[in-house]
Amino acid sequence: MRSGARLFLLALSCFLLLAASPETEKPLNGYSAATSRTQRDWETKFRAVPEPQNLRDYMQRLSARPHHVGSPYDKDNAEWMLAKFKEWGLDANIETFDVLFPTPKVRVVELLEPTKITAKLQEPALAVDPTSNQQTEQLPTYNAYSADGDVTAPLVFVNYGIPDDYEKLARMGVSVKGAIVIARYGNSWRGIKPKVAAEHGAVGCLIYSDPADDGYVQGDVFPLGGWRPRDGVQRGSVADMPLYPGDPLTPGVGATKDAKRLELKDAKTLTKIPVLPISYADAQPLLAALKGQVAPEGWRGSLAQTYHVGPGPAKVHLKVQSNWDVKPVYDVIVKVPGATNPDEWIVRGNHHDAWVNGAEDPVSGTVVLMEEARGLATLLKQGWKPKRTIIYCVWDGEEPGLLGSTEWGETHADELRQHAVAYINSDGNDRGYLTMGGSHTLEAFINGVAHDIQDPEKKIPVWKRDQLKAIADAKSPEDRKDVRDRADLRIDALGSGSDWTVFLDHLGIATLDLSYGDEDGGGIYHSIYDDFYWYTHFSDTDFSYGRALSQTAGTAVMRLADADLLPYNFTGLADTIHRYLDELQKLWQTKQDEAIERNKEIDEGVFTAIADPKKTSVAPPVLDVPPHLNFAPLQNASDALTHSAERYQKALEKVNANGELAVNPAELQALNAKLMQSERKLTSPEGLPGRPWFQHLIYAPGQYTGYDVKTIPGVREAIEQKKWKEADEQIVRAANALQDEAMLVDSAAQDLEKVK
Repeated sequence: MRSGARLFLLALSCFLLLAASPETEKPLNGYSAATSRTQRDWETKFRAVPEPQNLRDYMQRLSARPHHVGSPYDKDNAEWMLAKFKEWGLDANIETFDVLFPTPKVRVVELLEPTKITAKLQEPALAVDPTSNQQTEQLPTYNAYSADGDVTAPLVFVNYGIPDDYEKLARMGVSVKGAIVIARYGNSWRGIKPKVAAEHGAVGCLIYSDPADDGYVQGDVFPLGGWRPRDGVQRGSVADMPLYPGDPLTPGVGATKDAKRLELKDAKTLTKIPVLPISYADAQPLLAALKGQVAPEGWRGSLAQTYHVGPGPAKVHLKVQSNWDVKPVYDVIVKVPGATNPDEWIVRGNHHDAWVNGAEDPVSGTVVLMEEARGLATLLKQGWKPKRTIIYCVWDGEEPGLLGSTEWGETHADELRQHAVAYINSDGNDRGYLTMGGSHTLEAFINGVAHDIQDPEKKIPVWKRDQLKAIADAKSPEDRKDVRDRADLRIDALGSGSDWTVFLDHLGIATLDLSYGDEDGGGIYHSIYDDFYWYTHFSDTDFSYGRALSQTAGTAVMRLADADLLPYNFTGLADTIHRYLDELQKLWQTKQDEAIERNKEIDEGVFTAIADPKKTSVAPPVLDVPPHLNFAPLQNASDALTHSAERYQKALEKVNANGELAVNPAELQALNAKLMQSERKLTSPEGLPGRPWFQHLIYAPGQYTGYDVKTIPGVREAIEQKKWKEADEQIVRAANALQDEAMLVDSAAQDLEKVK
C-alpha cells in the first residue's frame, strides 16, 4: 500500500473513532454529560449480552407443549421461568389470580338443508410438524366466553360483521333476525362480530378465515409456506373487551381469592348468542349452500364459488356448551430495586400463555423478555445499579382477555398510579421493521433508542430503515415531506389488544409497545401450527430480530431507569393532538356532507331510478343533517398545550446545552414526580360514556371495532353514532383534560427554567 493511502486511512480511522466516541455523541435526553457517557457504556455492555441461541432454546422449551390457562404446562412454564430468574440472581415471585375461563365440552356445526354436512371442527396433525399431534392437550377450536346455546336457523353471510355491513344488508332487504350469521375474520376485534349480530336479532354466529385474508391468496400455506391451511382455525376470545377487559366476574378489582364476584348471568362481557370459529374448509359448503342476492363486490372472498348473502336455503344447526370454570393464572414478577429512586417504577411485560403451543404468539416475545432480564442480571453482577426500580412481568391469561395483566394492574392500582413511570410491552416478534406504538410523550424518547439499535439484516440503524420504509409507503407528497422533515418518526396510537391496556387506558401510565415484523407472512395465528417448527422455518429463523428486540426494549428500560430527568417530551403530543382535532372536524364535516347529499338524492329519486327491478333494493332513510358542533374548547386546549410544550422544550434544550443538571436531588425528584402525572392528566375517573373502565380520554379501543384505536374516543364515537349533544359534552371533557395537561407541562417548564 502506498504511503499516501496509509496516511489517508489512518486519518479516516482517527476521525471515525472520534466520531464514535462518547465525548462526541449527542448527550442522552434527561442526562448530564457525565451520566450520559456512563449510561452509554452500560448500554453497550447490555446490548452485547443477548444470544440468539438462548432465545431459540427458551422457545423450544416453552412451546414444547400446549400451555393455555389452567393447563399443567402453563403452570410448569411459570415455575420454570421463575427458577431461571432466580438462577440469574434476580428477586422473583409468582402472583396468582383466579379467573373465569370457560373451555368447550360440546361443539356442533351442521348444515341441515339443502343437504346435510357436519363440520369437522378439527385441525389435522401433520407428520412434518412434531407438536401438531398433541391432541389430548390441545384446546379444541372454539371462542372463549361464547354463550351456551343450541340453535337451528337460516344462514346469512354478513361479510366482516361490522355495523356498516348490516347497513348494506338492510339496503338489500335482508334481515338477520332469527338467523345464524357467518362472518369472516378481519376488520374488527372478533368479539364485535357476535355482539353486533345479536344487536340485529341473530341467534348464532360463525366466524371463518377466508383465504383472501388469511390463506392461499396471501402465500403458500403451511407446511409448504407460512400461511393458514384450509383446515386451520383461529381460536380466540369473543368477550366484549371494549366494555372492560380482564376477568368477567371482577370488573375493576383484582381477581384475588377473596374478591367479590358477579354471578355468571350478570357478567356483561359474555356474548349473548353462541359463536364458533371454523376453517375455510368447513365454511365453504355452508357458503355454497346460500342463495339470495350475490354479495357486494367488496364482500367476495377467494373461495371457488359465487358468494351469496342468503337467507336460505341453507339451514344450520349450531350448538355450543362450555365448562364455566374458575382457573388460576400465574404472573411471574421480577423486581430490580432502584438505588436512588426506588419509588419510581419502570414496568416491562410480555405474556406467556397461549391458545396452543404459541411459539410466535407469545413465546417469541416471552423469550426476548427473559433474555433482557438475563442481560440486566449480568450488568448487576458487574456493578451496575439502576436509579429506579425495574419490574419485569411475564403475564398469564392474556389470550382469553388480558387476564393476568389486568388483574395485577387492578390489584396494585393505587401503587401504580403513585409510582409507575412507564410501561413497556411486547407480545410476539418476527422478522423485519421496528414497530413503535404508545404514548406520544415518549415518542422522542423511543425514536432516540431506535437510532442506537442496528438492524441485523441491513446493518443500518432500525430508525433509518423505518424512516425509509415510511417514505416508500407514503400515500401523498405531503406525507413523504412529513417523514423527511420531522425529527422523529410518528409512533402508532394504542387502543387495546395486548397487556398495555390496563396501564394506559385504565391507569393513565405512559406506555410503549414494541416489536419487529412485516417481512414474513403468517397465517397460523391461534392455531395448532403456531409452534416451534413453524417459527424456525417461516419467521425469525435465526432469532436475530429476537436479539434486536431484546436490545431495543432493554435499552429503553435502562434509559428510563437511569435518566436524571425523566425523558418525557410534549411537542410530539401537542402536534398529534392538533392532527386528531383536524380529523374530528373532518369527520363531522363528512357526516354533514353525506346527510345533505343523501337527502338530495332521495328527493331527486336517484335510488328508485337506479334500483334493479329484479333485485330487492330498499332506499336509504332520510338523514337528520348534523348540527354545528362547538369545537372551540378543544381548539383552545390544543393551542394551550402547544404553547406549554414549546416552553418546556426550550427549557429542556437549555438544560441539555449546559450539559449538567444543576438542581438539588429533592427538586429533581419533585419535578420527576410532576412529570409522572402527565399521562394521568389525560384520564377521568368517570371514564368513557357507557364504558367507565376506560378512563383515558384521548385513546381507547373502538366500541364497534375493538382493537382499532379511537383517538379522543368520546367525541369521535358520539359523532359516528350521531349523538350530537353527547359530542358537545365530550368535547368539553376532553378539552378540560388537555387544559390540565397544559397546566402541568407549563408548571414543569417553569421548574426547569430555574435550573442553572
